[in-house]
Amino acid sequence: MTLLVSGPIISSSAKFSLNCLPENLRPFLEIIRFDKPTGTMLMFWPFAWGYTMAAYRVHIGIGAYFFGLAKCFLYAFIVRSSACTINDIFDRNVDAQTERTKSRPLASGRISVQAAIIYLFFQYFIGVLIFWYTMKDLTLWVALFQLFPLFAIYPFLKRYTHWPQAWLGFSMNFGFITAWIMLTGTADVHLLALAIAGCWCWTMLYDTIYACQDMKDDVKIGVKSTAILFGSWIKPLLVLCAATFVTILFFVGALNNHGHGYFAVSVGGTAAHLIWQFMTLDLEESKSCWKNFNQNGHLGWIVWGGIFFDYLS
Repeated sequence: MTLLVSGPIISSSAKFSLNCLPENLRPFLEIIRFDKPTGTMLMFWPFAWGYTMAAYRVHIGIGAYFFGLAKCFLYAFIVRSSACTINDIFDRNVDAQTERTKSRPLASGRISVQAAIIYLFFQYFIGVLIFWYTMKDLTLWVALFQLFPLFAIYPFLKRYTHWPQAWLGFSMNFGFITAWIMLTGTADVHLLALAIAGCWCWTMLYDTIYACQDMKDDVKIGVKSTAILFGSWIKPLLVLCAATFVTILFFVGALNNHGHGYFAVSVGGTAAHLIWQFMTLDLEESKSCWKNFNQNGHLGWIVWGGIFFDYLS
């Protein structure tokens, strides 16, 4: 079996960021969503929030802080890339029947399953290598837990339960724990549990909206999601997720002894941004759902901004 099967190569409709690359490499960057950075940012923000809160707690220098934050971005990119790859391997037949995803490399036949599996293990090898040389003790095992089992389980859930977003909420935000322990060397159980609960609500919000794009196809195929489960109650339940996220942000800040900057920007700014999101969101319109999903990538700047302001103070 050849690693690349014959089939259509990305046409002129390919993302601009990939057009300057050789055609045989583009599908491998597509499969990790290199041309769609919002997912990487959504993976990165919990790392950044946890690391910056830890930096505020232990008072590290600005140079060490930014070096650590850069490592967090690298970790997020590695985890997100492998998560997308393993998801596409298991979902290739589902993706082929869904209008929005039928042109993905595996679904369209531009990459063979064998090639994707080899690519996945290469990503795992690079990830383990980087984690091994930049982490130690508990931090290493926490990071490996996110890299391997968390995202390997996710693709199966949408076949058996309407709550795949609930598992994703745990998987996407585990970086908060990794970053906190990496810097502090300890696990503040109460703060970490509360922070993960808040981030979970945030992921439930944006990924349920993301799933609204494919509801019609998902119903035909038999794929399950919270978007389908919530039905006519979807918007009130999403508002509840948003309100809980903001409330938990407040209590996490109180636990970490944050100042006025955090509560004004991270809590108040996030609340204002979410209200604006709901005022501009049309769940019946795919483009609106996609735009809202991207706006949640921007929301991370607001939460981080307040934490960073306190760190600098």
